[in-house]
Amino acid sequence: QVQLVESGGGLVQAGGSLRLSCAASGLTFSNYAMAWFRQAPGKGREFVSAISRSGGATSYADSVKGRFTISRDNAKNTVYLQMDSLKPEDTAIYNCAAGALGSFTSNSFREYSYWGQGTQVTVSS
Repeated sequence: QVQLVESGGGLVQAGGSLRLSCAASGLTFSNYAMAWFRQAPGKGREFVSAISRSGGATSYADSVKGRFTISRDNAKNTVYLQMDSLKPEDTAIYNCAAGALGSFTSNSFREYSYWGQGTQVTVSS
């Protein structure tokens, strides 16, 4: 079955960096757009970033643009989220997701069929 497993979360001070990874199995990874969403305590799920199946197209939420970078390695079935200049408001559980979107990306969670369990990111002030 399809599995998405996130790693790389943790506790970091404001201004620091983390790199999240999401390893996929049970699907043809290069056929799927990948995305990162996050959910902070007491808040709804929020789109963070997405990358097309080839990696040629990316999109970001305004709140992370210029600080976060999404990338993927189709040979390793892995998508990454490099997070720099972290802020306390970035504290959340981060989930990766896979969706069959052709050559496109989407910021709607409804477009993604498969989800990981999530990894906690905590940014202290």
